[in-house]
Amino acid sequence: MRMPDCQPLNSANRFIRTDNISMHFGEVTAVDRVSLAVPENTIFGFVGSDGAGKSTLLRMIASMIKPVSGKILIDGLDVVTCRPQVKMMIGYMPQRFGLYQDLTVGENIDFFMNIFGIFGAERKKRKVRFLQFSNLLPFVDRLAGNLSGGMKQKLGLACVLVHQPRILILDEPTNGVDPVSRREFWDILFQMKARGMTIIISTAYLDEGEKCDHLALMHKSRLLDSGTPEEVQSHFPNLEEALIHRIQEEDKELIHDNFKT
Repeated sequence: MRMPDCQPLNSANRFIRTDNISMHFGEVTAVDRVSLAVPENTIFGFVGSDGAGKSTLLRMIASMIKPVSGKILIDGLDVVTCRPQVKMMIGYMPQRFGLYQDLTVGENIDFFMNIFGIFGAERKKRKVRFLQFSNLLPFVDRLAGNLSGGMKQKLGLACVLVHQPRILILDEPTNGVDPVSRREFWDILFQMKARGMTIIISTAYLDEGEKCDHLALMHKSRLLDSGTPEEVQSHFPNLEEALIHRIQEEDKELIHDNFKT
């Protein structure tokens, strides 16, 4: 079987681009014709109502599922036809990351390095680097099941980073985490951005949305708005009021359209 020719396509000077992508699960539309562009070396955030399609969109960008229509390009590579190459560029952390509770911190990160074939001197170097980076080096022998929620998330992040991806995709990584741990987690994200990483994150916290370079608002499978947090906030006193207004306006439009049909 001939492998597809994975030559970079024109990505319009955007590192990550989605063109009119959609996803359906049976009769349910999870993502409806979403187009957006993510510049390299930025933090791009998704906010919106529950069930808006954020997780499904992130899974498509991470090449976990194929869109039913549309195209996703990462650094000019088609995510579907060039999936093996794209996957090596990406570190993906879903809402429920698969840590092994009965393994220690060190054993968990060893397991993920085994998956990516990282051995020898490089293995030792990366293990120390990422456990130190996430402030987990003193807890290397602690069982993952005995870590706090915030420490588990940082361990998950360290495991995702062991193959040194260029892109980090995080699905609500701080949901349910205490405020201090959330701040520490974001400090790590800022450090990774400073080192050249591109980060895509969904969040339930609007104060985290304000930390992003670019922000996208999703509601009922649709992309309602995108821009800098200041642009999305527009003429409203804060981001929360801006998002509530956009969602209410969208719901009114949907009701009007339903009555017309």
